[in-house]
Amino acid sequence: MKISILQPDTIWEEKTANFDVLSDMITSLPETDIIVLPETFNTGFSMNQEFLSEPPESITLEWMAAMAELKNAGICGSYIVKDGPNYFNRWNFVSPDKETWKYNKRHLFRMEGEEKLFSPGNERITFSFRGVRILPNVCYDLRFPVWTRNRNDYDLIINSANWPAPRRDVWLTLLKARAIENQSFVAGANRVGIDGNDIRYSGDSMLISPKGEIIAIAGDEESFISAEISLDELNQFRDKFPLNRDADTFYIEM
Repeated sequence: MKISILQPDTIWEEKTANFDVLSDMITSLPETDIIVLPETFNTGFSMNQEFLSEPPESITLEWMAAMAELKNAGICGSYIVKDGPNYFNRWNFVSPDKETWKYNKRHLFRMEGEEKLFSPGNERITFSFRGVRILPNVCYDLRFPVWTRNRNDYDLIINSANWPAPRRDVWLTLLKARAIENQSFVAGANRVGIDGNDIRYSGDSMLISPKGEIIAIAGDEESFISAEISLDELNQFRDKFPLNRDADTFYIEM
């Protein structure tokens, strides 16, 4: 499977402008299976949820479906959704035939006040696309290994993030840690540039192997990376080094 990760300089609170930039990037991609976008890819990490939110099936989901059909690839990333009375930082995955999977960000970033404005997700989901089992994460989720712990139910973690530059080393360390401890590929999508709150982002979007090795990494400019993952290699590694057999049983209370 080939995975492409987009690393844009997200335009603050301007959905149409971001769709234009991302559409150009997607059009230039080589053939791929999955396109990964950062967290809040259409607005930046804004807490202006009343103005920027949209219903579950609206313009952003429609744009994602069009891009998925154009490239015959799955596309995923998070944006602000109002579902009933609640606001969610919702990660959506859309397939070329318009099948969708959704995940609401579980761990809300209290240092920015996200937990005061948004509702946390209450469901850890996995799903399969083209034979690869996927676990979605959104940014701050990366810091909570229990939530992400592999229960022999996924092969690839996708983390869509807006991860600030001052915590760059943490981003690099946690992506590798989640790959190693879960014997999983990890795709981390981050943005670059400076947002409307003067927060700087250094990018470093990357794809990591189950051994913690960097397969591909972007720099600190607007760009994309594409690389392949192999389920055969993953399964051979898991058979040779079956740490899952010694994993502890646990339960998560919602």
